Amino acid sequence: MPTVLLVDDDPAILRLLEVNFRLEGFETLTAGRGPDAIALASRLPDAIVLDLMLPEMDGHEVYRKLRQDPALRSIPVTFLTARALDTTPVDPGVRYVTKPFDTAALIETVRASIAGAET
Repeated sequence: MPTVLLVDDDPAILRLLEVNFRLEGFETLTAGRGPDAIALASRLPDAIVLDLMLPEMDGHEVYRKLRQDPALRSIPVTFLTARALDTTPVDPGVRYVTKPFDTAALIETVRASIAGAET
């Protein structure tokens, strides 16, 4: 069973993501802040869904910190953003989904990122 770390500061969105990913057979870890996400990433989830607009530390900073850690740098990340302008790739292979989003499409994007990481 794959594990996904879901990171969003909006509790309603976080709960929606958690329920839908669990219904699709994922184990979930959740965080509402960047520092919490970095701490939970040490559990080595198969993928991370990361909101860009977070308090204290935005998604880009969380991503940079994850990529600096050799144990975490290969975890595939899908950015979730409310602003289409934020979808400029920071690295090849990073995926972006804009809010509002189709939950099924987001789950398929995450599945594809995990499959791509395994090849």
